[in-house]
Amino acid sequence: MNVVSTNLYTGTPKGAMPTDARGVEADRMPLIRQYMRIAVRWRYVILGIIATCIILGLVTTLLMTPKYTALTTVEISRESDKVTGIQGVEQEVSVADQEFYQTQYGLLKSRSLSERVALQLRLVDDPKFFELFGKNGGETALEMVNGQYSAAGRVDRQRIAGEILLKNVNVSPTRLSRLVDIRFTSPDAAFSTKVANAWAENFIQTNLERKIQATSYGRNMLQRQLGQLKERLDQSQHQLVAYASAQRIINLPSLSGGDGKTTSERSIVADDLAALNTVLSQATADRIQVQARYEQAGRAGASTEALRNVAINNLRQKRAELAADYQRLMTQFEPGYPAAKAIQSQIDQLDRSIGREESRVSNSLRADFREAEERENALQARVNQLKTNYLDLRRRSIQYNIYQQEVDTNKALYDGLLQRFKEIGVAGGVGINNVSIVDAADMPQKPSSPRILLNLVIALFAGVALAAVTAYALEQIDEAIADPAEVERRLGLPLLGSVPKVDNATPKEALLDRKSDLVDAYLAVQTNLAFTTEHGVPRSFAVTSTRPAEGKSTTALALASTLARGQRKVILIDGDMRSPSVHHLGGVDHNLGLSNFLTGRDDIEMLTFPMTDLGFTAMSAGPIPPNAAELLMSNRFGVLIDRLLETYDHVIVDSPPVMGLADAPLIASHVEGVIFAIESHGIRSSMVKTALMRLVSTNARILGGVLTKFEARKAHYGYGYEYGYGYGRSEQGKASGG
Repeated sequence: MNVVSTNLYTGTPKGAMPTDARGVEADRMPLIRQYMRIAVRWRYVILGIIATCIILGLVTTLLMTPKYTALTTVEISRESDKVTGIQGVEQEVSVADQEFYQTQYGLLKSRSLSERVALQLRLVDDPKFFELFGKNGGETALEMVNGQYSAAGRVDRQRIAGEILLKNVNVSPTRLSRLVDIRFTSPDAAFSTKVANAWAENFIQTNLERKIQATSYGRNMLQRQLGQLKERLDQSQHQLVAYASAQRIINLPSLSGGDGKTTSERSIVADDLAALNTVLSQATADRIQVQARYEQAGRAGASTEALRNVAINNLRQKRAELAADYQRLMTQFEPGYPAAKAIQSQIDQLDRSIGREESRVSNSLRADFREAEERENALQARVNQLKTNYLDLRRRSIQYNIYQQEVDTNKALYDGLLQRFKEIGVAGGVGINNVSIVDAADMPQKPSSPRILLNLVIALFAGVALAAVTAYALEQIDEAIADPAEVERRLGLPLLGSVPKVDNATPKEALLDRKSDLVDAYLAVQTNLAFTTEHGVPRSFAVTSTRPAEGKSTTALALASTLARGQRKVILIDGDMRSPSVHHLGGVDHNLGLSNFLTGRDDIEMLTFPMTDLGFTAMSAGPIPPNAAELLMSNRFGVLIDRLLETYDHVIVDSPPVMGLADAPLIASHVEGVIFAIESHGIRSSMVKTALMRLVSTNARILGGVLTKFEARKAHYGYGYEYGYGYGRSEQGKASGG
């Protein structure tokens, strides 16, 4: 698999420095896979924490004291049952008033209610109660003298008892209903039942007492106001009477009619004026009628009254009969005929009688007219006088009306308060309540806690949460390179391959076995190394690491061996002149080697020795110089590389570690590239980044990294098989590393 892009390392590592591990990881791996990787990596820690939490939860549950919960259900109505039609002082709430219920819930959990229950159940002086809840010491009020509590601490014990009850009571309203559940929990089932029932009963009693107290307070307040209004009413009435007496204002009292209407108070003048005005109107009408009859009689000569007079009508009828007799005689006799003259005399006599009667009727009409006229004038004069008196009364009644309004106002206020005072007295005497017990508490038959299953579930979730936090924290703290993929994610370094950890054999023995996993791994490294340059495997390269014992010498030896097996001429130089190791593999000493050439000796062939079993030539470090860095700073090391490339296909330098030494950067500046060995689970990524930075600062070309001592069983996702070879055929031993 080609894991190296040639355009990434054209002289400097990717990005000129190792990229941020988290940023690369976030860009290249989905979030769920990151979490899965963390979980798999720290699976034993996670499982251990979860198992510990479950065991602790189980042990804690078994050690817990069983507790019993008693339940009492009460109903809190918005409106009280109406025993009377009279309201008390407290106003009833509307249907949508949620503040009312929140207030009731708060009252159910009030300190005063808890202390009231403690007093009623005589818990204040009961040592068993305090011992039941672990309050048998530590409080001055709970100190006992001769087996009894002191009277001086009774108030404090009452407070403590109330706090204990409040801690163990639970008030939970039922949604969309007026029901409220009151639960009390304690180690004693009978005690829990007793407290739950007492809690509900005392709540109902306190509710009644609050209503009575509010009504009593309202009555007292109204009684004081009634006394004040009574004084004001008496004062205003005396003021009104005194003013009416001084101004001689006499008003008739109000009257109630048969239709239920009440007339307002009225004055005598107004009544007299109204009555006389009515009589005047009637007199005027009578006068007009008499006047019309009188004027008619004067115009027509014979008035209607005369025509209706019986005496005149009888005289006229008698005259008509005599006139008829006279006319009959005239047909036969002369007017001087005695009988005719007698009849004529009777007719004349009747005419005079009729005239006298008509004159009497006319005089009677004239007398009636004058009488009606005089009566009208007299009434008109009296009405005018009453009008004057009434206007004067109106002027004098302005202040009187003001006093009267003040009297009426005070009387209305007094009557209203008096009525309300009587209503409150009736309402306060009736025990109305809007709270009732629906279900009294029964003695619980089984403990409410501890609940093993629930506690285990809680312990499981707590363990999972704690394990997740711990794993994430360890992931943030841990800087070890665990998997091959982390080489690129954490360091920004192309991975050339991962090398298994060998056990029960030396690296040389493992390399001699061509079927070993170590050989397969380094063949993969060599294959990937061939893609780092245009001409394949670099002709000269160094192998280094951050610190000693990371497997760099083994890597250099293995690459030299695999290249030699490819029919290439290879030389391996031991560049670590401070702690040489290559000569041990060849079974020679290091009397002749690299340090000799750097100090001026030119016969290269005398400084090398063959590694016959591995198929390549090697050069030891030579005698250990006083200061290896000074030798490497000369141009002799570059000359050595050039001269060796004339003879060999590949020159491999086993370089010293980077940290703390200047040798590795100096060597890296003379070779075509550097291979960086990284120990799996053995070194922090921050140290590797620092080492890489030192190489970058010398313009060294880093070809890639090799993950050494890798154990597939510790990998996150089985990277051993992902890279084309498996390490599970046999248990591998620990690789020694130079």
